[in-house]
Amino acid sequence: MELTVIIGYIAGTLTTVSFIPQVARAWKLKETRDLSLAMLTLFALGVTLWAVYGFWIDSLPIIAANVISLVLILVLLWLKLRYH
Repeated sequence: MELTVIIGYIAGTLTTVSFIPQVARAWKLKETRDLSLAMLTLFALGVTLWAVYGFWIDSLPIIAANVISLVLILVLLWLKLRYH
């Protein structure tokens, strides 16, 4: 595996995993007041476009990181709307 692909997987893993504590906290406390609906929506749109880009250039690190990130962001959005 090329070094650039390895770096892509590491970067994608770190940025994706960074959402897990926020999802866990929001889920546990049923509290999302501090989360901006606009930021979550824009970020979801951004990672969706990154995933599309990843498919276009056939880059599994970009696809995987952004699809998983999108799932986590959608959970946060759902929690935000549910506990609003």
